[in-house]
Amino acid sequence: MNTSSTTPASRSSAANGAERRTRRIGFGGGLSSWDLKLSPYLYISPFFILFLIVGLFPIGYTAVISFMDWDLVRNSGTFIGFDQYATVISDPKFWVALRNTFSIFLLSSVPQLIAAIFIAAMLDQNIRAKTFWRMGVLLPYVMAPVAVALIFSNMFGDQYGIINTWLGAIGIEPIKWHSNAFASHIAIATMVNFRWTGYNTLILLAAMQAIPRDYYEAATVDGAGKVRQFFAITLPSLRPTLIFVIITSTIGGLQIFDEPRMYDQFGTGGANYQWLTITLWLYDIGWGQWNFGRAAALAWILFLIILAIGLINLLITRRLVRDEGSRSSLTRAQMRAARRDAKASVDADRAALRTNNPARTNETTEAVR
Repeated sequence: MNTSSTTPASRSSAANGAERRTRRIGFGGGLSSWDLKLSPYLYISPFFILFLIVGLFPIGYTAVISFMDWDLVRNSGTFIGFDQYATVISDPKFWVALRNTFSIFLLSSVPQLIAAIFIAAMLDQNIRAKTFWRMGVLLPYVMAPVAVALIFSNMFGDQYGIINTWLGAIGIEPIKWHSNAFASHIAIATMVNFRWTGYNTLILLAAMQAIPRDYYEAATVDGAGKVRQFFAITLPSLRPTLIFVIITSTIGGLQIFDEPRMYDQFGTGGANYQWLTITLWLYDIGWGQWNFGRAAALAWILFLIILAIGLINLLITRRLVRDEGSRSSLTRAQMRAARRDAKASVDADRAALRTNNPARTNETTEAVR
């Protein structure tokens, strides 16, 4: 048979058959598709399973206990409802602890953030022995919190502390670091700043190094000095990192426990509860009074306070992100229309390739011949 006399109909049918054969998807192709869809979820599932066991379950169990008058010996309790929360809130100790917690938090977080930004800006400069200085600012974070608290509690001693000795040498009256509430807050905040400033410094330094150096070169050509470059380039570029640092500092500052616990030898927050914090009182209720129902209620109150402050930070974050994203001249409707047009153009090109592909038609024809 002469292949050159093949009719166009037979050629068309052969081409359709070849196209159908190329579109066939086997069992292996189906597994590959499922692998692409399910693999990311399988890879992250161990974290969520572990968090469900050691995170969400204790939180839910604590919520149940907070509504009960819990008996630790019988491992059971009597349901009393929101009376547990009312008892905690009506206690004058709660408001004293809440005041002390926010006071120490503000005295530690604000100076800590300012010092971290300043030190990070200095380490970002072209100085000698960069690695040495960067590791040096992280050393206080490596120290044990108990060791830091013991050292600083002796430094801020009322009678034989180093700070009062230095103040007396220059003619200043000794400060009652333990009996005065505000002075004790400053001392505890100093411990927190000493330990956490270096940690936040390295986070901010990493963000500063990610800023393109072309910005600084262009600013230098325009005549901007170091201070102008810092406020016009560095700080605006650090917004997402600053938000992260502020949120983590807020959570850690409201849960402060080690420093107030080790500030004196008793660990009860002072004779008049001068530096009693929420977590310190929670520890005393749970393991000092063995009232786990009330301790669980106080833990949930603290959780709700942190959650409320976190929502405020989230609103601020959204506003900052919206400001950064508003630099585009197109509105949202115009951007959606542009995406629809681009998708329609891509779909039209794909349809044209499927229905009219000269290269594939020529290859099919040669194969039939």
